[in-house]
Amino acid sequence: MTKRRRAIVLVDGEHYPPVLLDALAALRAENDVVAAVMLGGGEKLSGPLVLGDLPIVHGDSQLDALRRALDEFAPEVVIDLSDQPVIDARARNRLIGIAAAHGAAYSAGGSFFEQPWTIPPPSVPTIAVIGTGKRTGKTAVSAALARHIAASGARPVIVAMGRGGPDKPVVTRGDVDPPTATSLLELAARGEHAASDTYEDAVVAGVTTVGARRAGSGVLGEPVFHTVSEAIAVAEGEYPSVLILEGSGTSIPPARADATILVVGGATPAAEMSTPLGYLRLLIADLALVTMAPEPVLSTETLSALSSSATELARDVPVVRTVFRPAPVGSVAGKRVFVATTAPETAGRSIRTHLEEAHGAVVVGITHRLSDRSRLSQDLTDAEGTYEVLLTELKAAAIDVAARAAVSAGAEVVFMDNVPVAVDGDLAASFENVIETAMTRARKRT
Repeated sequence: MTKRRRAIVLVDGEHYPPVLLDALAALRAENDVVAAVMLGGGEKLSGPLVLGDLPIVHGDSQLDALRRALDEFAPEVVIDLSDQPVIDARARNRLIGIAAAHGAAYSAGGSFFEQPWTIPPPSVPTIAVIGTGKRTGKTAVSAALARHIAASGARPVIVAMGRGGPDKPVVTRGDVDPPTATSLLELAARGEHAASDTYEDAVVAGVTTVGARRAGSGVLGEPVFHTVSEAIAVAEGEYPSVLILEGSGTSIPPARADATILVVGGATPAAEMSTPLGYLRLLIADLALVTMAPEPVLSTETLSALSSSATELARDVPVVRTVFRPAPVGSVAGKRVFVATTAPETAGRSIRTHLEEAHGAVVVGITHRLSDRSRLSQDLTDAEGTYEVLLTELKAAAIDVAARAAVSAGAEVVFMDNVPVAVDGDLAASFENVIETAMTRARKRT
């Protein structure tokens, strides 16, 4: 027998009330309908809308009305009986996001959106780092946050889920025994994805990490398959002061965190901000960290869309704009260096300049094709004999192609971090605020 869900319905005055009453009768066969939310309109009404004895919630706006109903009635599902002209696609996306942020599903005429948190929250204070897409810098931000927490004397542990994560949760103690090029090449030889985010976090943050895997990402960011529940259980056994849940691509960790950092890539399409997931991200974000923020990478449309979407939701999300600065995990001073990165070619000059001026490297070449195995292999073949150190991000084909080629050519392999540096805002203070928010909320739920 199907479990009956506690439901609220969204209605408008463009429907003749007897039609709504018939619809409610049908819905009540499978749902416990406890309230209606009036979204507006009045063409079919001769006075205030009345739906028998069903409470009807009004508000200053559609969002306000829905929020009031969600807070008062705590439904499991929101059922949408409205239509144009009262609601359009963008408005519906906002309502889907608000329902999900309150932990409710959303049903609208053949479409059904489950909220994305499907496993219990961890027992310790938890911060999620989520992003607007792949290669926005979630791992770099997670690592920077972990270093910030560790510098205070606390113990962070990162749970990193990825499309290439291990089949069972793997603990990597970057603080005592960080992975090396040699150990990662051995993993790759066994057929594992040796450049998984969990290994990158361990190397560049120098903290304990737990690797998980996931597949797929739904409209609201829920993975279709994941091993995060098992990974969290393992991570809690490491006695963390703070747990960092790192998202993957557009997917959101399936356990709800106490606080959330949203990583917005500077080239994120403006339209991404007004999808159901775009609105949900802003609704749960305690900090929006815009990465790769300088021109020409930064799209002014991205910042404008971020601001306008937050305004639509009546959310004042703190925003910090950042750039990434390359930071070798090991000395490259005075050495001939070939750089392998996923960064766009437009970032090449700044990468070269920073490595030479801040780290004393002699950069003899850069490939931006770390995620393109065949072209990366060709670039490394062309560069053979010109470099003594391969400086590579620990991503994509960094191990099975880049490190393997460098070792075969007799070169040293040094991994490279991308450190977020604020160009507008105070990153350290923002991290502190997010950490304190997580601690406060965790105390309230325990």
